[in-house]
Amino acid sequence: MATAAAASSTSLPAQALKTVAVLGASYGGARAAHLLAQGLPQHWRVVLIERNSHMNHLYVLPRYAVLPGHEHKAFIPYNNVFLPPVLANAPSEPSPPPKDISRHVMLHANVLSLREHELTLDKSFPEHGVSDRILRFEYLVYAAGSHLPAPINLWGPVADEVDKDGAVDVVRGTKEGGVAWLKRFQKRVERASSVLVVGGGALGIQYATDIAEIYPGTQVTLLHSRHRLLPRFDEGMHTEILSTLSALNVCTILGDRLDLSSLSDKQTASGERVVRTQSGREIRAELVLLCTGQTPNTSLLSETFPNVVVPDGPNKGMARVRRTLQLAEPVDDLPQETEPVPAPPPPAPSASASAPEAESPAVDTEGEGELEEEEPEPPVEEDPHTRVVAEHIFAIGDAADAFGAVNAGHNAFFQGEVAARNIMKLIRRSERAEGQDEQEEKDEDLELDKYVPGEPAIKVSLGLTKSVYQFQGMIGTRDKEPADLDVHLIWRYFGHKVGRDDLERDPDSAPVQEDATAAVGPEAEPKPESESTSASASVSTAVQGEKSAVAV
Repeated sequence: MATAAAASSTSLPAQALKTVAVLGASYGGARAAHLLAQGLPQHWRVVLIERNSHMNHLYVLPRYAVLPGHEHKAFIPYNNVFLPPVLANAPSEPSPPPKDISRHVMLHANVLSLREHELTLDKSFPEHGVSDRILRFEYLVYAAGSHLPAPINLWGPVADEVDKDGAVDVVRGTKEGGVAWLKRFQKRVERASSVLVVGGGALGIQYATDIAEIYPGTQVTLLHSRHRLLPRFDEGMHTEILSTLSALNVCTILGDRLDLSSLSDKQTASGERVVRTQSGREIRAELVLLCTGQTPNTSLLSETFPNVVVPDGPNKGMARVRRTLQLAEPVDDLPQETEPVPAPPPPAPSASASAPEAESPAVDTEGEGELEEEEPEPPVEEDPHTRVVAEHIFAIGDAADAFGAVNAGHNAFFQGEVAARNIMKLIRRSERAEGQDEQEEKDEDLELDKYVPGEPAIKVSLGLTKSVYQFQGMIGTRDKEPADLDVHLIWRYFGHKVGRDDLERDPDSAPVQEDATAAVGPEAEPKPESESTSASASVSTAVQGEKSAVAV
């Protein structure tokens, strides 16, 4: 399906267009697709492939799986995915004319296999030139993410419940199924007299504090294998979180691991089971939430590029990349005669493809001021032990071994920007080499961008109204967080003009009678609200990846 259209169109058949495929439409993939749709030449198109019907905003799922009434807000329609974000403080000047995005399409499908220039889908889309289930591409952004931990995996069973014959009674990959999954999870948590949360990453912390605050009569235990919570962040984060856990009467056990074999022990007459830690400690819990373990979705890559995927160690399963985010292989493991897969042939003549200016949901841009001469930054060093193996394939997000970047939506967002800009530069290079660049600028810099992770940043909710964050080395807390975690800010970044109040009612529900004098719908003026942290907080919030999360 085509997600959006503009006023005019080139009206070229799909077969006549060059294709940049983007696999995965979460935080990084959607950002890459948007920039490409705004900047590609007219003879190129973006084909965005996603198995879910809606964008699943992963960072709110732990909250919505415990607190009823907000489930629908987690599922954002994709129909505006190629449009610019709706910024809260947009300038009052008239907007420039919209770009022609009618040639860009989004396909809701599963990918069965990947070859050097082909994706095999589980269905055909003849109206978009995919009549044989084979999508042929010139470039690919691989943003397939990772297998999520069970407590936020909408494609898996609900908590410890499995339906008859082992089938999960939800419609996977749809908003309807996701809402049903969350409501069922809420009921399971409500019934539990005791809960063991395993894993002290952001996901586990959010579950433990939310359950403890919403159900103060439930005994909540948080078990973490390390002696510090969120060990990749400053110790002040650990101290603040530990203090809040204590205030909520959460029993916190650090430096011990769950003996997974004890999970198979039978429940007691009261419905609780007794599980053991590796040190021999026994914990009684009616419900166990495993908030650990996140496996990158890189099996498709390993079939065609077996040396790309890290085989072992802490980054096991991730795809190796260069700083340009192009797929890479270890030099020492390659035969001397092995050559990288070449980039695609040059496209047909087209207009210039300069990258749009980045709009970031993760960090604020620097304030305006007097320009001062700065010392040039040192060059970014590449890993001498890897080489590019596929110049036309870029990996981003949870699937990529991106130089120590924490698995988080804001990092995937920035990686998507780097991949998109580099693809457009490669296209311009090929056009220039063939003399097809009609607007050649000899001084234009077409050197590929190199990705460098920013400082670790995170925001974690600690119960219904409190949060703690680390940003640019600073640690702080907030005590008046909204119950829905400002989810409307992420809706805006997916092109929807909404305020917080607009989402209180499910946009997909049956219409109801409204007071004629009331302002309703996305055109209503949003009420004043505190947005100083804006979408940076929402994208970085909660389920960050100490192998525990994601957007997200």
